[in-house]
Amino acid sequence: MSVDPLRHLSVFSPTAFGNRRVDIIGAGATGSRIVLSLAKLGVENLHVWDFDKVEEHNVANQAFGNGDIGKLKVEALAELVKQQTGADIFIHPERVDGTQTLGNVVFLLTDTMASRKEIWEKGLRYKFQVSLVVETRMGADSMRVYAINPSDPSHIREWEKTLCADDVAEVSACGASITVGPTAETLSGLAVWQFIRWFSVFLGKKDDVLEHEIIMALRPSVLLTRRF
Repeated sequence: MSVDPLRHLSVFSPTAFGNRRVDIIGAGATGSRIVLSLAKLGVENLHVWDFDKVEEHNVANQAFGNGDIGKLKVEALAELVKQQTGADIFIHPERVDGTQTLGNVVFLLTDTMASRKEIWEKGLRYKFQVSLVVETRMGADSMRVYAINPSDPSHIREWEKTLCADDVAEVSACGASITVGPTAETLSGLAVWQFIRWFSVFLGKKDDVLEHEIIMALRPSVLLTRRF
């Protein structure tokens, strides 16, 4: 094991999680932080997908630094994870279209709603090898986190109701082009917590439940949740 999990064993046990595969599709503002957080939890079978390079403007709101500019995001992230945790991750510098083999848990974090719909329809919807899909949406001071079973008809129905087109994203809950670092940090933390809570429920811990939708605003502070 690459990290010492002693401080969080009562919340998440990497040994209990074992070698289950986790795919993170998109290594941007939320994805880069989620990968680092999962690695620090001790999750070992991490697969990260992104075909973009780190650009100068990414440094303000993503996990990368100035020294990463010009590198492929997945390669820069592999270096960061290695430096901070000693762990190796599996990197895939390619665009995901839903035809790729994915694992037990999938974080769906691409830049557009159109790409998310494509991956969902081809690679996630009623794909029984996937037990959990975590999808996030972010504005400057607002966010949503979805945690669903892609084989559960009620989850599918309710999540698909929330989908919107990219041309209305900036005026809806589906996200915006504005990205603020602290918002991304909060959102990525919520997303990882949904993963932790899903696994707690999976293990049969009766003191935990999993909300399938979290809506959070930061100005003013508002938190709404619901289950599907």
